[in-house]
Amino acid sequence: MTLIYGIKTCDTCRKAVKALDAELTDIRAEPLSKEQLERFYAQFGEALLNTRSTTWRGLSEDERARAPLDLLADHPTLMKRPVIDKDGQLYLGWGKDVQAALL
Repeated sequence: MTLIYGIKTCDTCRKAVKALDAELTDIRAEPLSKEQLERFYAQFGEALLNTRSTTWRGLSEDERARAPLDLLADHPTLMKRPVIDKDGQLYLGWGKDVQAALL
């Protein structure tokens, strides 16, 4: 079973869903649980935080200094996408390395 966590309007997420014939969980509509965020963060660390996003650029320095898990809970769009869960193994993004591992 393959699950993809992302945003339905994200082109990269849509490409991954189509290529993997997977189900997308829209993290805006269905926010991630604390346990899911902790699991993703344990696997990817700081890489899970998308510091190139529009949301990140709109944050104040004080906001950016907060704990990453708190930021992700308050601003789901800060998560780098997609996070792919295939049979319990997590993958981040849809780069050539992830595509090679999954296709």
